[in-house]
Amino acid sequence: MSSTSILEKIESLPPLPKTIVEIEEFRKKSDKEVSELLEIIEKDALIISTLLKISNSAMFGFRSKVETPSRAVNLLGINFTVSIAIGGTVQNMLASNLDPYGINSDDFMRASNISSTLANLWLSKVDFDLKEEIVLPALLQEAGKFVLSDILISENKLEEFKNKLAQTKDIASTEKEIIGITTSETTAKIFKHWKLSDNLINMIEFVDDISKCDSNFKTKARYLDIIKTACCVTSPLSDENIEKAVSKAKDYGFDTKPLLSAIEKLQDRLLDEL
Repeated sequence: MSSTSILEKIESLPPLPKTIVEIEEFRKKSDKEVSELLEIIEKDALIISTLLKISNSAMFGFRSKVETPSRAVNLLGINFTVSIAIGGTVQNMLASNLDPYGINSDDFMRASNISSTLANLWLSKVDFDLKEEIVLPALLQEAGKFVLSDILISENKLEEFKNKLAQTKDIASTEKEIIGITTSETTAKIFKHWKLSDNLINMIEFVDDISKCDSNFKTKARYLDIIKTACCVTSPLSDENIEKAVSKAKDYGFDTKPLLSAIEKLQDRLLDEL
């Protein structure tokens, strides 16, 4: 498959809304004020509804209903709020049929939210600064799947992709074989097009092939790989995916105890959804 069709698809994406550009600027500041963030997000009805919906999900386990943006920001913290605002908008802008992966947009959104919550629970026990950096890419790293889905459908590769995926059970290698590019590379290209931060792009770009990753970003990419494996969009936190994620954590030389503890806590919260 030609890389031209992928680039054309990415270049035809609409620009990011003004709100997201403002949030991205806000994210780069060293002194962040809640009032300034509220002022930006209150202009965007989609962000507010996404924020309240996620704040009231079982994943966070807040005791009482969250009804205002300011309460949501105070409970979630500035960084998590920024991640949800950017994540929800990006997913809404890219929203397309995810048939090749056997899921819909709601499944995708749920898996993304589980990913960022796992990053938050796990890394808050490992390294606070790392956690602050990883939550957003954990939420966004699978966004390239929307573009790849579009291409698979428009180039009549849907059945070939589904059959291959059923055989291999490995999404990245199937993408590479049928399309010539993986989700993480595609996500990075989308974010380059939107001029999001280089740090975000470098963390995500080689999650599907860590050997190509710049040594400065390798550790972060490994954390993202483990999160992506555990929270795979087709079956987040299945026993099989947790086992694969823990195995990767061991291979990367990470202590698996905080990871397992975070997964257990998250699974308990998700049981409350049922």
